[in-house]
Amino acid sequence: MISSPVHSIWLRQVHGSLVILKKNVLLYYLKPPVLIFGVVFPVFFFIAFKMGRNIPPGSVVPGMVAMALWFTASAIGPLVTPWERGAKTWERLISTPLSIRSILAGDVLSGFVFGSAVSLIPVILGLLLTDAIIVNLPLLVFGILAGALTFASLGVLLSSPPSSSPSNIMLLSNLVRLPLLFVSGIFVPIAQMPAWAGWVAPLFPLSYASALIRAAYGSVPYFPVWLCFLMLFLFTTVMFSASCRFHKMYRAKGL
Repeated sequence: MISSPVHSIWLRQVHGSLVILKKNVLLYYLKPPVLIFGVVFPVFFFIAFKMGRNIPPGSVVPGMVAMALWFTASAIGPLVTPWERGAKTWERLISTPLSIRSILAGDVLSGFVFGSAVSLIPVILGLLLTDAIIVNLPLLVFGILAGALTFASLGVLLSSPPSSSPSNIMLLSNLVRLPLLFVSGIFVPIAQMPAWAGWVAPLFPLSYASALIRAAYGSVPYFPVWLCFLMLFLFTTVMFSASCRFHKMYRAKGL
């Protein structure tokens, strides 16, 4: 069977995205900034919040899973692109036959795999060390996967500014990521937060991922499950499309 030119081009773009995923796994997953901002930082942040407070495991474990997913999945994009700009490998990458969309898709897949894998750690620790129970395993799996894809797209969007310094991008990234922890139901369910949180929380993707994860552990979801998946899909589409547009714009300006 002879494949059409369009089919061949599509396969080449997909293969290129997978090659970028492999490159990022080998080069960046164990970089100190990735481990610090993606793994160590949320662990100590949550320990500091819980210390001295009588919080039931049913609230601690889902919050820890959501926080680990939030930080790890969105940690790859803001670090990979500035590093490659500083090393002058970004110009080599965008000069290949791959489209900007395929290159960024590889970075999104990198954050998706990293976030999904690391988020399993608090899930396993919660089962071994606490009495938290997963009442809906498929919902937890699909909630983690959907959240990882959305947060990875956010990380790629945050990497759009033409900077070769990872510290500048990480500063911007943390200015976005940290405030959302307090209005998205990570530490306290949205239903137990002040009334204004009910108006602010629907504006951010972390609220929907957190609601799915809490529902998987038996809590009543603040948002309908179908709405959570729909909103995560919409956030992913919008943020990935915006990141592609920004990168094309900066490339056209020679930045």
